[in-house]
Amino acid sequence: MSNRLTISYEDIIRNLKLSCQIPTVMEAIATQKIITEAAQKAGIKVSDEELQQEGDRLRFAKKLVKAQDTWAWLKKHHLALDEFEELVHDSILYKKLVNHLFADKVEQFFYEHQLNYVAAVTYEVIFDQRDLALELFYALQEGETSFQSIAREYIQEPELRRSGGYQGTRRRTDFRPEIASAVFAANPPNILKPITTPKGVYLIWVEEIIQPKLDEQLRATIQQELFSLWLKQQIQTMEIITQLDLFHNLRTSKELRKKA
Repeated sequence: MSNRLTISYEDIIRNLKLSCQIPTVMEAIATQKIITEAAQKAGIKVSDEELQQEGDRLRFAKKLVKAQDTWAWLKKHHLALDEFEELVHDSILYKKLVNHLFADKVEQFFYEHQLNYVAAVTYEVIFDQRDLALELFYALQEGETSFQSIAREYIQEPELRRSGGYQGTRRRTDFRPEIASAVFAANPPNILKPITTPKGVYLIWVEEIIQPKLDEQLRATIQQELFSLWLKQQIQTMEIITQLDLFHNLRTSKELRKKA
């Protein structure tokens, strides 16, 4: 048996179709076309200096320190050098378009939706039985046990157990609605009375409520959210037709004529 395996473009397309990835690929292509067209209409240009800086940033992010590392990465992803430059160009175009469309809309959006950016630092344990959760809740209030002890005993997942049920810093939209209302009404540090949900009964320790500040990181987050919403609207308002659609319709018509 030969050690060489040849994969054709037809094989690639067939695999994408059978793995149901075509819609994702089509949306990615449509997204890039929308970005390119919008950038052209806005008169956005990319300079050679910007290309160099972004190219260096991408190589650093992918740990392509040496030239041979870059060539190996290009080969792995079936990219020619000019295609890598196109990738870099598209990355810059995307960032500049996001900034062009929404940089001056961030502050107003932030103050209108400020509550959505309040964050909470929480720990949680999920129980199947409310009675057990209530019993432990009252034990916590009486100082008979600690949340860390409960987490070590009742959390099954090893890493989560070791971290005491730590959930990180999350915004209101990251919580189930019935949990969010209780978490953000808390006066931390505080243990919440068990909350029953379809997933189970939550025992939650609210360690801290963090009020949002419109820093550079949050500005970038809001711009990205606004752009994603805009992009979704653009895609929804257009009809995307591909050669695959035309081929599928033609083949279906032939099959129907044969059966007639």
